[in-house]
Amino acid sequence: QVQLVESGGGLVQAGGSLRLSCAASGRTFSNYDAGWFRQVPGKEREFVADISWSGFSSSYVDFAKGRFTISRDNAKDTVYLQMNSLKPEDTAVYYCATGPHVFRGEYTYWGQGTQVTVSS
Repeated sequence: QVQLVESGGGLVQAGGSLRLSCAASGRTFSNYDAGWFRQVPGKEREFVADISWSGFSSSYVDFAKGRFTISRDNAKDTVYLQMNSLKPEDTAVYYCATGPHVFRGEYTYWGQGTQVTVSS
C-alpha cells in the first residue's frame, strides 16, 4: 500500500513558477514509476508527466514540454513537478499517482490533489 500527499499548490501570476511535491509512504514507492495528472472541474483528468522508478526516464504531454520538469528523490520518497512560465490555462487540481503497473498505463495509488491557480 502506498499513500500519496501532494503539496505546493497555490495562487501565482501568469509567468510565475510553482514546485509541487508528492510525498509517499510505503516501502515500495521507490520501485514504482510515478506520474502527475491534472483536472479542471467538468473536464476529464489529463496526463501531465511521468518518471521512471530510477528517475532516469521521463515523458511529458505536449503542453508541459519545455515548461514543466518532473523529478524524484527516492531517499525522501518524493516526486516533484517544477512548473515554470505558468499560464492561466494551467489552473487545475494536480494529482500525483503511482503503482506497480504504470508501465502499462495503470495507476493504482492517487493523492488527494493540490490546487494550482494561475491569474492573468
